[in-house]
Amino acid sequence: MRMKEISLRQDPDLRKELALLARGCDFVLPSRFKKRLKAFQQGQQPYISPTMSPVANGYYFCLFQQAQAKKEEPVTPALSESIPKFYFPRGQPQANINIDNLISKIEKIFSQFPDERVTLKDMGLVAKACECPLYWKAPLFHAAGGDRRGHVSVHKFVAMWRKVLQTCHDDASKFLHLLAKPGCNYLEQEDFIPFLQDVVDSHTGLAFLKEASDFHSRYITTVVQRIFYNVNRSWTGKITCSELRKSSFLQNVALLEEEEEINQLTEFFSYEHFYVIYCKFWELDTDHDLYIDQRDLMRHNDQAISHRMTERLFSGAVTRYHLSFFRHFGRLSYADFVWFLISEEDKKTETSIEYWFRCMDLDGDGVLSMYELEYFYQEQSQKLEAMAIEPLPFEDCLCQMLDMVKPEIPGKISLRDLKRCKLAHIFFDTFFNIEKYLDHEQKDPLLAARDAETVGQEISDWERYAAEEYDNLVAEETCVEQEVDQSCSPGSANQGLRVYRYAPPTAGYQTVNQQSDEDLFSKTDCAGPVYRSV
Repeated sequence: MRMKEISLRQDPDLRKELALLARGCDFVLPSRFKKRLKAFQQGQQPYISPTMSPVANGYYFCLFQQAQAKKEEPVTPALSESIPKFYFPRGQPQANINIDNLISKIEKIFSQFPDERVTLKDMGLVAKACECPLYWKAPLFHAAGGDRRGHVSVHKFVAMWRKVLQTCHDDASKFLHLLAKPGCNYLEQEDFIPFLQDVVDSHTGLAFLKEASDFHSRYITTVVQRIFYNVNRSWTGKITCSELRKSSFLQNVALLEEEEEINQLTEFFSYEHFYVIYCKFWELDTDHDLYIDQRDLMRHNDQAISHRMTERLFSGAVTRYHLSFFRHFGRLSYADFVWFLISEEDKKTETSIEYWFRCMDLDGDGVLSMYELEYFYQEQSQKLEAMAIEPLPFEDCLCQMLDMVKPEIPGKISLRDLKRCKLAHIFFDTFFNIEKYLDHEQKDPLLAARDAETVGQEISDWERYAAEEYDNLVAEETCVEQEVDQSCSPGSANQGLRVYRYAPPTAGYQTVNQQSDEDLFSKTDCAGPVYRSV
């Protein structure tokens, strides 16, 4: 036995491994150490071999002590428990809110009315007691069931509002909860109708519309389209709480209470903007059925839009199918025209860039290829030749556009490239708007670059266009009124005829009661603006 131990110590492999172990190096244990390894893994007292060096036995003993110490350490909580909550889809709860105090204020307001019941007319007092903007009164009224009985009782309202305060913790989530259908976490276009109808009925800046009730639905349609144009950044036709929170819509709703002049709220509610859009549509809609075809749209701005782009507008690239699609196939509704006109007159906004990018992306692959650019530029070249203007060869035009946009992928222009370059309006006009293309060619390139740097710091292109067109329309109506006044002199056959200055023309259009029984806005599931005739 003694001779066997001596022979093991003289084993060169064993001596080498023991030397590595003494220096703290890792190594693969040979079969003769399996017993010692098993004891270490089971947490038992390790076997001290009389044949192993003291250094090796000490190393194994230290490992055993470390394993025992780790077992005795307290278990730390899971990582997910130590990270504070950071996702609040309905707003971050407020620790200092006292729901009972708010409810008592609301009950005090209701106690001022007979049987503690409030109608929509007096709902503004309740809205202020709820610490909400004044024009939340209609959503609050309808959410509490007031539309069914014409009034709201204190018990139903308190139950409804207490639930809102407990589940919704910011203005965006509260407003969406009030307007949305039961069980829905998004807003569709028809959800805004009761709210906007109350704005039309009660805002002092729209008091003159009471005499022109036929235009209530037209104005509401325009405002709804502008809401979805600016707020619904996902193009789904459904406004989410996140989109509402990121937009400026609720701030504009709050300004309705402070601003008596509705035309100062140019982002959504301006009547002057509605007036311009509707009159432009009236000029194109010759049969006055609230639909236009390709020939009608080609007349817009003296055929400035190319024929190929007009075809794309009617192809469904930026419009939605609706219930009456097959009955009105190949035509655009008034709601479609709202999107078109705003996008045409202001190509600097993200929505308008997306709008025209969809039109130019013929194959829908998400990039504009050289083939697609050449397809639209061919018609531009033909128009320039017809005007006795020598067109720039496509190759040279292409080089200019690529130098301006600087796409990430050579030869392919993406939507991201156009948004980043800040000169998308020049790019689009080059390929389908001959009039604006010539205007850009006559401008100083340095001036155009400087304008691109100041985007968002001054009045928008759309606001500038709407203000100029409104002044022109009012001037035209003033001339017409003077002519009518002269023809309506005593004894004249036209005596008593007057032009209504504040509302667009009505002749030939159906009234609200004469319209079809379709919903004001149809439900769809395609990308693009949701629309329907009114």
